Amino acid sequence: MRAAEVTEFGGTDGIEVTDTEKPEPGEGQVRIEVRAAGINFADIMQRRGHYQGGPEPPYVPGMEVAGVIDAVGDGVGREPGEAVVSLVNGGGYAEYAVADARGLLDIPGELSFEEAAGFPVQWLTAHNCLHEWGGLEEGETVLIHAAAGGVGSAAVQLADEAGAEIIGTASTDEKLSMAEGLGMDHRIQYTEEDFVERVNEITTGDGVDLVLDGIGGETSDESLDALTSFGRMVSFGAAAGEPGRPNTADLLFGNQRVIGYHLGRAIQEKPMKVMGAVPELTQLLGDGTLEVQVGHTFGLEEAADAHEFIEARKSSGKVVLVP
Repeated sequence: MRAAEVTEFGGTDGIEVTDTEKPEPGEGQVRIEVRAAGINFADIMQRRGHYQGGPEPPYVPGMEVAGVIDAVGDGVGREPGEAVVSLVNGGGYAEYAVADARGLLDIPGELSFEEAAGFPVQWLTAHNCLHEWGGLEEGETVLIHAAAGGVGSAAVQLADEAGAEIIGTASTDEKLSMAEGLGMDHRIQYTEEDFVERVNEITTGDGVDLVLDGIGGETSDESLDALTSFGRMVSFGAAAGEPGRPNTADLLFGNQRVIGYHLGRAIQEKPMKVMGAVPELTQLLGDGTLEVQVGHTFGLEEAADAHEFIEARKSSGKVVLVP
């Protein structure tokens, strides 16, 4: 089979498409013929060597796939030919990948394989950050950074469904217009204006109840200035390349909370808390109330181009590899 392999940490020139043996499913596992694989910023951080606990080269990246079961191991109640989507422990950028059968999900409704590959990471992250971790309530105001991205576009729809007032940031008018079409109420083009000042204008100085931040760095630090008293910020990534460093004195006097979220670790330690969102998400995606936004697709041999596309901030919605 073909697979896109990271041969060394660093730039995209370390990604090579190679021929290798199909992985064999062990007990409790299935092998999936991959029809689409989701690309996540965590894949890029791993490739750079900046991901805590990430794999060592050479390895095949990719943590979510959609496709058809090709083979099953012992003790599996699934059958070859079933269409599924799943989180995987690496190996998604390939024509075949192995997954734990306990984590398999049926593809909601009439979603395509490309749309299904954009379901697990982004939508679980968005739902968990808003609700299970962020405690969003109807009528609250939420600030969503990168509102047109994979997690952002999911979070905008979920926050709108929950009855929140939504402020979103993005780098271009095109991306902001896309997010508005999904239910965002207020736009901030962060390359042209100070987002904290705009938040204060929009909220008449009150600030927001909840911030979803996958950027890190200065964005995380400044987001605390946009929080109201007793507000919360959920930090789920560091796309800026470094984490935020909140001033605990500011948190103290503001009675505010910064909450960390890591999907992989959360699934390991609190699987029911994470996966409890699946029935609602499956229903709402299946009946068309919510929509996975697939912005761009690349062939497997274009995996390096896909990484560069995301790093250049050209992407909106989900970026998907199609083997």
